[in-house]
Amino acid sequence: MATPFHRSPFEYAQNAKEQDYLIWQVINPSTFLIPIFIALTVLAILIHQVAFSIPGRAWTNHKHPVVYVEAPAAAVAPTPAG
Repeated sequence: MATPFHRSPFEYAQNAKEQDYLIWQVINPSTFLIPIFIALTVLAILIHQVAFSIPGRAWTNHKHPVVYVEAPAAAVAPTPAG
């Protein structure tokens, strides 16, 4: 049996989007916006540090180094005498 206070997640999401501005009545942006950006930047750097430290998941794979091999010189085909 549904209680009278039960709302579907879709109804809540729609109402929440209409009232997003109310968060700034609780959080003063002039005080907290820069610390929030700093905290998010530090968090992003830490997440990338951990993600790239996993073996085989970084841009470079230290287990199998890239070996560059020079291509052999192209042979010149003889020209027909004529």
